[in-house]
Amino acid sequence: MNGAESLVRTLVNSGVEVCFSNPGTSEMHFVAALDKVDGMRAILGLFEGAVTGMADGYGRIAEKPAATLLHLGPGLANGLANLHNARRAQTPIVNIVGDHATYHAQYDAPLASDLAGFARPVSGWIHSSTSPKTVAADGARAVQAAMQPPGQIATLILPADTAWLDAEQAAPALPRIAPAAVSSEAVDRVAKALKNGKKTAILVRGAALKEKGLAAAGRIAAKSGARIMCDTFAPRLQRGAGRVAIERIPYFAEQIVETLQSVEQLILVGSKPPVSFFAYPGKPSWCTPESADIIYLAHPHEDGAAALEAVADAVAAPKEPAGIAPLQKPELPKAGASFDQFTIGQVVGHFLPENAIVSDEAATSGIGSMIATVNAAPHDHLSLTGGSIGQGLPLATGAAVAAPDRKVVCLHGDGGAMYTLQALWTQAREKLDVVNVIFANRSYAILNIELMRVGAENPGPKALSMLDLHNPELNWASLGNGMGVESTRVETIEEFVDVFSSAVKQKGPRLIEVLI
Repeated sequence: MNGAESLVRTLVNSGVEVCFSNPGTSEMHFVAALDKVDGMRAILGLFEGAVTGMADGYGRIAEKPAATLLHLGPGLANGLANLHNARRAQTPIVNIVGDHATYHAQYDAPLASDLAGFARPVSGWIHSSTSPKTVAADGARAVQAAMQPPGQIATLILPADTAWLDAEQAAPALPRIAPAAVSSEAVDRVAKALKNGKKTAILVRGAALKEKGLAAAGRIAAKSGARIMCDTFAPRLQRGAGRVAIERIPYFAEQIVETLQSVEQLILVGSKPPVSFFAYPGKPSWCTPESADIIYLAHPHEDGAAALEAVADAVAAPKEPAGIAPLQKPELPKAGASFDQFTIGQVVGHFLPENAIVSDEAATSGIGSMIATVNAAPHDHLSLTGGSIGQGLPLATGAAVAAPDRKVVCLHGDGGAMYTLQALWTQAREKLDVVNVIFANRSYAILNIELMRVGAENPGPKALSMLDLHNPELNWASLGNGMGVESTRVETIEEFVDVFSSAVKQKGPRLIEVLI
């Protein structure tokens, strides 16, 4: 076997079952090896930014890495924005990036680049294979590195000759590194703090935002009265009926300050103190009260859910958590109701299937759905973790690959969706069960808000035109149909009720363009 085949076999041995790919010449031996090895599903994306976003969505739901296959430095660079989001989400991903043959590098061919330089800002682990004899071992190390808690991006650079020359054998999987246990001293410190009478918030992130961790946090709240919170953009939050409802940190700096103004101690579980997304004239960047005590219960690489359970036991918390959301689906809007994000959210919350996955990049149109789904059927919510828009469609696509038996609903603004609309083609090709709702307000609406907030005075027609998506107007129904996804434009709440309720009952990809 050659180096490429030894690598594919090693990835399969290590539990990697999916490769999201946009290959080029240097990766052809890896592509050919996919036919020689059972157990690896190959999924084509038409743009590298879609490929990396799919790997992020897959990793968040599957809780193990997919591989990406990217072409040289420019191919990796095209995927960096969604790798940035994945890094912020602490998603395990194994990037396989082809490179020129080792002996060809001296000639500075047109596609030569500082590949490692592109990879470094988004990668927790980088290695370039030097021999076909070591490629398999390098692949096993890449998977182990990606799975190192809390999860990270491992980038393996694969020069073309190390892929085509003879190799010896595949490598076995390396042991998976478990999350570190939190010290008893940290548990005791937090338990003591919870008894001191101070107003307390517990900020939770990572795996502790699944049912086990939420239940433990709810027990602590029942005993101590502490507020249970999560970051504005949590990578994965399990919410809805039967789960402990959690308070979400708001987006804007002054809102965060107001939300936390009464907090006297902030306990961190896999998170860090909240800061403003951007700097604004006259507004704070640090949003936690200066007088508040900050106490770390669990760092991101530690087992936050187990730490919360230990604290709950240490404070003799009741077995029943506080704040469990009852099932209370929102009523459907009345005929003739306004057509906006809030009535749309009511419809989404009413029809959202049990155990659905929501990929949310609705931006300024997302508040309505967040409010309306608090008491909806239990579901997973995936956020835009790194703020780099164009994540929602590929994130939904990868999540649907990871969980083919679950309905995926993608809520997306029209401006951000244009960055990676190629993901729709992959949804159609793979027959993935995704309902895409595109909020078509014909604007980068968040930037209109930010234009005022940063103090840019008296914007004129040139400035405002940079934030406007009219002239010509985007036609998402046509774009979706052109990508092979059945797509419909709706302009009234009655139309949306009919189309959305039908879409969630059917299998396969759908797109609904809502004109708001």
